[in-house]
Amino acid sequence: MAAGRCVKVWLWPVLAVGTCLLLCRCTAELDCKPGPKVKNQDWGYVDVRPSAHMFWWLYYRTDKPAGSEPTPLILWLQGGPGGSSTGFGNFQEIGPLDVSQQPRNTTWLSVANLLFIDNPVGTGFSYVTNKNAYATNVSMVATDLVTLLKDFFTCKTDLQKVPFYIFCESYGGKMSAALAQMLDKAVKQGDVKCNLKGVALGDSWISAMDYVNTWGPYLRATSLLDHVGLQAVQKSAQMTQQAVDQGRWKNATELWSRTEDVLEEFSNGVSFYNILGDKVKFAVSDGRAPAFSNPSIEKLYRRHVSPLHAPSLAELMNGPIKKYLGVIPDDVTWGAQSGEVFAMMAGDFMKPVIDIVDDLIQNTDLSVVVYNGQLDLICNTIGTEAWVHKLQWPGLSQFDTKKWTPITSKEITVGFVKTVKNFSFYWILDAGHMVPADAGETALRMITMVMEGQ
Repeated sequence: MAAGRCVKVWLWPVLAVGTCLLLCRCTAELDCKPGPKVKNQDWGYVDVRPSAHMFWWLYYRTDKPAGSEPTPLILWLQGGPGGSSTGFGNFQEIGPLDVSQQPRNTTWLSVANLLFIDNPVGTGFSYVTNKNAYATNVSMVATDLVTLLKDFFTCKTDLQKVPFYIFCESYGGKMSAALAQMLDKAVKQGDVKCNLKGVALGDSWISAMDYVNTWGPYLRATSLLDHVGLQAVQKSAQMTQQAVDQGRWKNATELWSRTEDVLEEFSNGVSFYNILGDKVKFAVSDGRAPAFSNPSIEKLYRRHVSPLHAPSLAELMNGPIKKYLGVIPDDVTWGAQSGEVFAMMAGDFMKPVIDIVDDLIQNTDLSVVVYNGQLDLICNTIGTEAWVHKLQWPGLSQFDTKKWTPITSKEITVGFVKTVKNFSFYWILDAGHMVPADAGETALRMITMVMEGQ
């Protein structure tokens, strides 16, 4: 398909039954040509590096009240690394439709335009044509994303001035922090035309060891570990900490996996994503995961990435969605390379990025938000508070002494928030790792507050 060519397509049922819209499908180079402005959806690829093709999907908010302020744009980045934003984040968390293609009552599209990117390359519908093109660290990931966004905003001139926010989840937070730092500099240098306003780090893997070291105490406090179990978990965590302290990063990732094994054993299989949820079950291989040379990395992938690519979602993405989009190469299977993505990032996985968050708070005008689900284990709130207290930000002492403000719904407390200058922390109650999925109404309330500067 020629770059920038506008074609008529029929939207799949439920999204817009019997509606024909003009969609400008910008492909690799985003060579946009004059044509009808799209006011519903758009998608395409950007070649961020040789052999590295990154897929994006944009939803425009269509119910904007006349005369209202410009509709903000939210970019959503998934975790993993290897979790697909266009699949999991879109259809299982914040997009307009769920996996059954039914409308979502708490879609973030009700208050903002939404942009999903399958990142790093090799995730979801993003793909590589050379194995050397995979990203291996968060800096490469951020560079790829800035490259995509530069072309995206060059094409989407209507979005250059609207408030732009980066929201994310899990390992997506580590990538989002690095992206925000790099993008802020690119915007100030005039390399990217966008109105970046803030970054919100949801249950984010900012400092691995602050989480690993608090898994045991958190589960002990919630009666999910006894004293014997706590000792076993802490012993394994200490071994992981030693590997980190010595800079043995891949070994630290393997020891992290073993610590999870110990934790599961002594808690009878507590869920890492919601301590009140179902027992952990390793996803059955569906043929999409690569053959791993390292059993520990394979175990991590099947525990933390493969479940995001559940069979029902994979069937949707590789069936009706792939056909509907019309630009996905025939030999690209959604989710097929995600295991390789995880394996290639293993050496960077345990490295903290607290310094990047610190830089964002102290040296930019961005709103920096941290939000955490009360019932999350993998990135539990105690661990998040631990790394926040390692910030060198001068406002931390004021933050510590300030009383938080309750967030209520129908006279029920659903969360708390504390804000000092450009930094905010949201405690989201009754939610695990996937806050929008567990507490949709509260999450929607939170993003509205963030965008309104509350």
